[in-house]
Amino acid sequence: MRKKRNNPAAMRCPYCGSPVILRSADGIYRENANGTMLYVCKRYPVCDAYVRTHPGTNRPVGTLANRELRSLRREAHRYFDRLYLSGMMSKEQAYEWLAHLIQAPMSEAHIGCLGEYYCRQVIDASRTMLASYKGREAS
Repeated sequence: MRKKRNNPAAMRCPYCGSPVILRSADGIYRENANGTMLYVCKRYPVCDAYVRTHPGTNRPVGTLANRELRSLRREAHRYFDRLYLSGMMSKEQAYEWLAHLIQAPMSEAHIGCLGEYYCRQVIDASRTMLASYKGREAS
């Protein structure tokens, strides 16, 4: 099976349908000392959709997201990460839990690929699990 290659010329913004370009994060990120690259909607900043790439590659870490979705993804990751950082479960178990929650295979269980609905599901479910874990710890 051949790996899919990211072709910026074929990528389109999910919000406005414009082409997507690969460019430096300079001017978008306050500081870009690491030389981060982004896939950015060609209409930026009118359409503020973008996604960063994995360091040293042209592979996106997820899908293009506007400001609201990027904020939700950060919040979802904050709560999700606590599931394993708290010792409640291992990181692998947390990703298995996430895959089950979003009904996706493990290979697709990444918060960077989630939309608003599933980000909210992750936030709510993680909060609930963390609250019950803290309750058990106190007992």
